[in-house]
Amino acid sequence: MDYRNIMVAVDNSDYSVHGVEIGIELTKAFGASLTGAHVYAARLHDLRFRQMEGGLPERYRFEGELEKQRDIHDSLITKGLEIITDSYLDAADELCKNADIRLVRKSLEGKNYRVLVEDIHHSQYDMVILGAMGLGAIKENLLGSVCERVVRRVSGDLLVVKNTTRRIRGGKIMVGVDGSPESYGALQIALLFSKRLDASVEVVSAYDPHFHYAAFNSIAKVLSEEAGKVFRFKQQEQLHEEIIDDGLAKIYKAHLEVAKSIAREKGIEVKTTLLAGKPYDAILGEIRKTDPDLLILGKVGIHKDDGLDIGSNGEKLLRLAPCHVLMTSRTFVPPVEVVAEQTVSWTKEAEERMARVPGFVQNMARMAILKYAQEKGHTVINSSLIDEAMGKFMPQGAMGSAGAGKSPYGSSSEDETMSWDGDAMKELEKIGDPAVREQVRLRAEKRVKMKGAKSVRREDVIT
Repeated sequence: MDYRNIMVAVDNSDYSVHGVEIGIELTKAFGASLTGAHVYAARLHDLRFRQMEGGLPERYRFEGELEKQRDIHDSLITKGLEIITDSYLDAADELCKNADIRLVRKSLEGKNYRVLVEDIHHSQYDMVILGAMGLGAIKENLLGSVCERVVRRVSGDLLVVKNTTRRIRGGKIMVGVDGSPESYGALQIALLFSKRLDASVEVVSAYDPHFHYAAFNSIAKVLSEEAGKVFRFKQQEQLHEEIIDDGLAKIYKAHLEVAKSIAREKGIEVKTTLLAGKPYDAILGEIRKTDPDLLILGKVGIHKDDGLDIGSNGEKLLRLAPCHVLMTSRTFVPPVEVVAEQTVSWTKEAEERMARVPGFVQNMARMAILKYAQEKGHTVINSSLIDEAMGKFMPQGAMGSAGAGKSPYGSSSEDETMSWDGDAMKELEKIGDPAVREQVRLRAEKRVKMKGAKSVRREDVIT
């Protein structure tokens, strides 16, 4: 993960100017190239002038005068807007020269958000910096239309400038994690910024323990007594209060522990905070409390579906957070064992089955089962889950004696009742070459079948 090609949208607004300053900061930190882009809409102005010609004063309505005014306006549009664009880029260029940074200049013509999106897709910037608002900013507005439209249409890293004073170097970064690959991608960016920009990192994870209580109270108002019995309303309510709500807290706390482990691997210590409440509201409260300079979020979260352009919590925080916001679609999947250490437990029976797996395949088997459990959303592994995982990931019978009497490493016949005793298993495990081991296994089972027995013993292996 690195930033080599950064673009900042320029329109000479206060947010844009500060965006250039942040772009310079990041360009220096990463040794990147910085592009300044301004979009002007000459054709739009030309169309609007034609539409307004009917409102010209009487003295302009003579054909000669009208043609003259059209020529003047065309000149102003084609030349004037180009001059204005050059002036905006000159101002950005001056800031870059003062910082000993070269600015790559881009003048783009067309509908602002559309042209920006096209350029972003074509140029494949590692990061785009946009002001939350432009020259049309008003007090009541929190996010300009250009910014909002671009955010919804690009998938790369997008840093939205939300104020005109805060820098990132030496500042405070907050990153939200919810267990999704996108949130761990956001964490990777936060850790990278921490190293390159000497910034502290707070990792927050928010869950809503109040939702089910409110939902059950709402349901109670409409359920008839008979429906309540069918639904087992009281039992369901108790289940949620005693198990599910506490379980949510454990899950989101585990996300923080995983984040802490990832950071520690990189030699970075992070602060972690578990928040209770509507996620965007709880995070917003923490922002107001700790006053970070930058919030980094995955563009979508754990509840995403296909085609979603931005998650609901991310959308609200992009609009409401007073600090700068970096939205990312980068993904990172932590190692299975790191996540499992914090989120997964095994029943006693499942552990006993794993203890019987041959040593040389035990780690592979455990990782396969953990991966399967995570894909299915399980946090407790029992015997039935082991059977499901074996069926999907492992070769037939590869779990060995963990398979409740089945032959280790598979069986060459339709008879799946053959078992191996402990001494026979140990003898087979001594064979290091898998190809040789497989041949010995098959020969041993054949000997047992010829004897009409159902269990492989040590002497069957060493014969």
